[in-house]
Amino acid sequence: MRRIGMFLLIGAAVAGCSSTSTGQVPVPSGTATTPASQAKAPGLKVEEVASGLQHGWDIGFLPDGQVLVTQRPGKLALLSSSKPGATVTQVQADFSDVLVAGEGGLLGMVIQPDFKTTRQFITCQDHQENGKAVDIRLVRWQLSDDGRSATKIGPLLTGLPVNQSGRHSGCRPAIAADGALLVGTGDTAKPAISQDRTSLGGKVLRLNLRDGSPASGNPFLSSKNPNEQRVYTYGHRNVQGVAIRPGSGQVITAEHGPDKNDEVNLIQPGKNYGWDPSQGGRVTSYDEDVPMTDLKRFPDAVQAKWESGETTEAVCAATFLSGTQWGALDGALVVTALKGAKVLMMKLDDNANVVSVSIPAEFNDKFGRLRAARQGPDGALYITTSDGDNDKLLRVTLGA
Repeated sequence: MRRIGMFLLIGAAVAGCSSTSTGQVPVPSGTATTPASQAKAPGLKVEEVASGLQHGWDIGFLPDGQVLVTQRPGKLALLSSSKPGATVTQVQADFSDVLVAGEGGLLGMVIQPDFKTTRQFITCQDHQENGKAVDIRLVRWQLSDDGRSATKIGPLLTGLPVNQSGRHSGCRPAIAADGALLVGTGDTAKPAISQDRTSLGGKVLRLNLRDGSPASGNPFLSSKNPNEQRVYTYGHRNVQGVAIRPGSGQVITAEHGPDKNDEVNLIQPGKNYGWDPSQGGRVTSYDEDVPMTDLKRFPDAVQAKWESGETTEAVCAATFLSGTQWGALDGALVVTALKGAKVLMMKLDDNANVVSVSIPAEFNDKFGRLRAARQGPDGALYITTSDGDNDKLLRVTLGA
């Protein structure tokens, strides 16, 4: 396993007290020689905003205080507020063309910055016709004035590769500091896609929010291929978290490894992140024994800022905490874990190197699989559970 220049500071907390962690952060072999330290993390307060959801995939905060939550089975929920006790209304919308299979369905979402006047938002979704998988696409919607229904305006971008099984659908959108739309995508478990810059899978895309065209300043704008013009980075396996760092505008992604080596990456325009299950085109099968970042085949590939080592966390969403209300956690990167069923809170230096990781004990064996994570307008952290039965939206703040 490759070397990662970082130290791991392991800690967690129990709400209202300062006991040391019982959770463990994997320490990859070959990391910096300085031993991992033990530390106490601030206690957190976790409140249930609402329940009755199914695989809540993403969270969108509306200007009037209501909250939209996409649900993987092709459902959209409107919550009356972001406070505990919120009521849940299922929004009426035509999701009949959503392919709901395995990891696929109704996935990521962003609320447009001009929502107050347009009431528009964008979703990522697996698309089917007559039961056959066609593609993964970005779709623009308009929410009715009363919030009870949404009308499909049309696709923003089509042609992202899809797997009939829904595997490795990826598709997490985020709006960059410059207003561009960033989209993390999956390789759909097809061997050559990640290294093929004419494919939209296994990439981070950078688009104009207005029409889905390639954003100005993209690294491959001179290409004659319109897909390649949209590519910001490539060589990814399954990007499910995209976070914009306040202040610097750095783009950080969370990415699923195979049976190990989940990653957190700093996105650098035009760079290759080294995933190649085709072994340079030598095999037609999906070989998951290759390294997440294959430095032998791609010496210039970008190495991860953090990886889970031999442990499978199945990292998902990523978001930054910002504001003095977070105390020592101000500026921390939050990454959720599906299989690991935990929250990872990472402190980064100015170059996005991970210098510490803590695991809040409040989530230990309590909420199950954790998927979406977004900081709300009120400064609180919001997380969805993803067990498929009576899933919840949680509100997380610093404990007393």
